[in-house]
Amino acid sequence: MDSLSEVVALLKSHRAYFAGLKAGGDWALDFPPPEGIKFNAVVEGKCWLEVEGMPVPIPLSEGDCFLLTQNRPWRLSSNLAREGVDAREVYRDAVGGIARLGETVDLFLIGGRFSYGDDARLLLEGLPPVVRISARSEQASVLRWCLERLAREYASPMQGAALMTEHLAQMMLVQILRLYQSSMGASTTGWLAALNDPRLAPVLQQIHAAPARRWTLSDMAGVASQSRSTFALHFKRRVGMAPQEYLTRWRMHLAVKALSTSGSSVSRIGQSLGYQSDSAFSSAFKRLMNCSPREYRERKGAPLEV
Repeated sequence: MDSLSEVVALLKSHRAYFAGLKAGGDWALDFPPPEGIKFNAVVEGKCWLEVEGMPVPIPLSEGDCFLLTQNRPWRLSSNLAREGVDAREVYRDAVGGIARLGETVDLFLIGGRFSYGDDARLLLEGLPPVVRISARSEQASVLRWCLERLAREYASPMQGAALMTEHLAQMMLVQILRLYQSSMGASTTGWLAALNDPRLAPVLQQIHAAPARRWTLSDMAGVASQSRSTFALHFKRRVGMAPQEYLTRWRMHLAVKALSTSGSSVSRIGQSLGYQSDSAFSSAFKRLMNCSPREYRERKGAPLEV
């Protein structure tokens, strides 16, 4: 399995929501920060998208899709100068998941929101706050199909709807990540950028395949066919963190998943990830997650240890 598939396959959406918007005339909607990942597609019409912290408004046209990945307020409007209405008030009166604003319909937008757990941190921290996908791209057609399928699942839920929703979320994530990965420049940092790097991609693949291995800097540099110093500098510049820090984060990514879904003891999970003692595992986990593995499991109400 390739590295991108390995990471996305570990993710499972905890909650999923569908909503649509039909708006007309002169309007503006202010949205609160989304919880999780939000996908949207413009079915018809056009509007402006603004995200807090982004300096330039983004024009959206029919067929365009966009992804919001960070906990930032955002805004949709027909007019950038228009005073916004609280979107929560408008969506509170939605019928069949579709909110309406104005007397006419100049815009029809559909969207889905997926909430993930802490195991998504490694994936999401490497993404920009907003990713726009042009209607002309193949990825946009796949995303629109997924959102339309999601709308049908909500309109007339059938047996298996939960699993369908989860797989639709994964399909959309993969399409977004593929597009973002293909558009990365040489200065882009993050683990996704490293997957495009011929020196670093094999290193990440081997780390992902054998997280329990006692990896040294020399081991990793050997896989990359570089000297230790060259590799360490190259990795830090491309990934945005040191090689050993990435290894720890990947192990914690796996630990969070295991603690949430597995009945294995904390000791056994730590050993499976290469930690020789409970204290070493607990210290590494606490540095990243701000709590011990046992505390994390208790908070999440995960399976009892065996």
